[in-house]
Amino acid sequence: MPRIVPLMPRIVPREESSPLRENGLRLAGVLAALLASGLIILILGYNPLDIYGRIIAGSLGTAYRLRNTIQKAIPLSVLSLGTLVAFRMKFWNIGQEGQFYMGAYGASLMAFAFPSLPALLLLPLMFITALAFGAAWAMIPAFLKARFSVSETLATLMLNYVAAKWVSYLQYGPWRDPAGSGFPKIAPFSPNAVLPGLLGVHAGWLITIVLSLALWFVLKKTRLGYEIDVLGESEATARYAGMHVLRIMFTAIVISGGLCGIAGMMQASAVERSLSEQLSGGLGFTAVITTWLSRLSPPVVLAVSFLFSMLIQGGSFLQSSLQIPASISQVLQGIIIFFVLGSEFFIRYRLVRGGKS
Repeated sequence: MPRIVPLMPRIVPREESSPLRENGLRLAGVLAALLASGLIILILGYNPLDIYGRIIAGSLGTAYRLRNTIQKAIPLSVLSLGTLVAFRMKFWNIGQEGQFYMGAYGASLMAFAFPSLPALLLLPLMFITALAFGAAWAMIPAFLKARFSVSETLATLMLNYVAAKWVSYLQYGPWRDPAGSGFPKIAPFSPNAVLPGLLGVHAGWLITIVLSLALWFVLKKTRLGYEIDVLGESEATARYAGMHVLRIMFTAIVISGGLCGIAGMMQASAVERSLSEQLSGGLGFTAVITTWLSRLSPPVVLAVSFLFSMLIQGGSFLQSSLQIPASISQVLQGIIIFFVLGSEFFIRYRLVRGGKS
C-alpha cells in the first residue's frame, strides 16, 4: 500500500492588502490579547473587568496618578525614539538601558562639577553631555560590528550590564553620600540641575514632543532619513546608489544612543534628582516592545508608550490596593506583544494547503 503523506500548510508571503484589513487584524490582535489576559486574571481568582477598571483608575483616576503615568511615559517615549532610529536601519540596538545609564552619568558629572552654575546654562550642558555619553556608548558596538562583524544584539545587550554596574559602583563607592546615614545613595543634585515643572509635570514632556516631531521630520523629509531606510532595506542597494554606508550607520547610531542618553538625563534630573542604580526600572527593555508595536513611527511611539505607562502605573496601583503583585502588568505586556506580533504575521503571510512534509 502506498504511504499517504498528509498535506501540511505552507507559509507564503501575502500580496498587498488594504489598510482597512491590516488595521482590522491589529485590532483583532489587541482584542485577543485582552481576552487572553482576562482568562489568566480569572484563573488567578479575580474579576477581569474589575482589574482592567482598576488599571485605568490607577493610572488616570486622579491628577496625581495621571502625573505619575506621564512621568513614566516621558523616558519610555524618548528611549523608544532612540530605538526606532536604529531599528529602521536594521541595527538591532538592545542597549537602551546602558545608554540610558551612561547618559544619566554624563549629566550627573556636570551637575556635580558645576552645582552653582545658573540653570539656563547647567541644564543645556547636562543635556549635551548626556547625549554625548549615550552616543559614545552606542558607538562601541557599532564600531565592533563595522570592524569585526560582531553581533550588535549581543554587544549592546552586554554593555547594558557594564553601565548598570558602573553606576552601582559609584553609588556604593566613590560617589556615596557621606550624609546618607549609612544608606548607600548618591547626593541629590542642586536645584539648578533639576528640570523645572510645566503644567503640573516636569518640562520633559515638552522636550519629548519636540524630539518626536524633529525625528519624524528627519526620517520623512530629509536625505538622511531616506538613506537610513535604504540602508535598512539593503546594504548592497545603498552601496550601489553611492551612499556612504559607514557614515550613515554611525550617524544613525549617534542619534539612537544620544536619544537614550537624553532619556537618562531627564529621569535623573527631573524625577530622581540624583543618580541611582534603580534609575531605569527596566524601561530600556520595555522600549524595545513599544518601538516594535509603534511600527517604527515617531508619533505612534508617543501613544504606545503612554499606554504601556498606564499598565506600569496601573500595576503599581493594583499592588497597593488589592495586594496583587505588580508583575501582573508585565504579564499583560507580554501577552499584548505576543498577540500583536501574531497579527503582524498574518498581515504579511498566509497559510496555504499543499506541499509534502
